[in-house]
Amino acid sequence: MPNTTLTLSSKNYSSWSMRGWLLTKFAGLDFEEVMLATDDVDARAEMLLLAPSIQVPCLRHQGIKVWDTLAIAEYLNEIRPEAGLLPADRAARAHCRAICGEMHSGFVSLRSALPMNLKGKFPRFKVWSRAQCDIARVLAIWQDCLATRGGPFLFGARGMADAMFAPVVTRLHTYDVAVPDAATRDWCARILALPEVQEWTAAALLEPEAIDELEMEF
Repeated sequence: MPNTTLTLSSKNYSSWSMRGWLLTKFAGLDFEEVMLATDDVDARAEMLLLAPSIQVPCLRHQGIKVWDTLAIAEYLNEIRPEAGLLPADRAARAHCRAICGEMHSGFVSLRSALPMNLKGKFPRFKVWSRAQCDIARVLAIWQDCLATRGGPFLFGARGMADAMFAPVVTRLHTYDVAVPDAATRDWCARILALPEVQEWTAAALLEPEAIDELEMEF
């Protein structure tokens, strides 16, 4: 068994797997991927938002098992503080933790109405009102961070918040959701252009499986 593994579900559909993978990559920790089959009960529950306690992704490192994405982020920050997943400034760290927690526990309408699907592209997608409210809040978070912290990422340097919100950027791209201001559009483009995001997306496009519940046709 390798010293460090990260258990993942689908790269095309699983936003939480993407977050955990990006966090581990950003931390510079070498790991081996363990992919669950998309018909695995735990994997499907996670992707379909049915899991009472999401246990994918799951990081195993030096005999320690960590499965919640925020817990993974905090663990990685402890063992790799030099990676800068959290800002050095205390006020910025508090702000970062607050918006990451909001992403972790909220935006249910956005998640359900616009499921992650990196292979999909839905021009002029109709976004219903509850999801619109979630999108407006996400955009406000991004705008505030970029204005307050000065970019080029949400807290200056690339870090935890960028990993936590990266799957939302892919959702807006998939469902053709307009981003109104230039600074936020530039940040979204910067996220999509990251080598790690490009690597994840390339692997997602190679996945043969389709999950009918997450394939939307309009």
